[in-house]
Amino acid sequence: MNEFLRLEREAKICKERYPKGTRIELLSMNDSQAVPPGTRGTVDHVDDLGTIHMNWDNGRTLGICPQEDSFRKLTEQELAEENNAICVEETTDELVEESEPTMSM
Repeated sequence: MNEFLRLEREAKICKERYPKGTRIELLSMNDSQAVPPGTRGTVDHVDDLGTIHMNWDNGRTLGICPQEDSFRKLTEQELAEENNAICVEETTDELVEESEPTMSM
């Protein structure tokens, strides 16, 4: 098998395994501009070379190279915990807004 076909097959597998919206945690990155280990993010897309383009929770957008970097998909339990934390945060924000006194002139 030639190199082009091998890379194309690997990219196809990455696209199937990490569709848009998949949540990932970075374990390590082999890059001078590296995102810190433990950072979580959401897959934006996978390109034809198999690079996983990310929207990291810390605002970065550096892609993951599966052959070079170490990462993992979040488990269903971790996703549920994140969703619960977001719901609690939104509810707390709503309560703060409701309890703030309004000024009348």
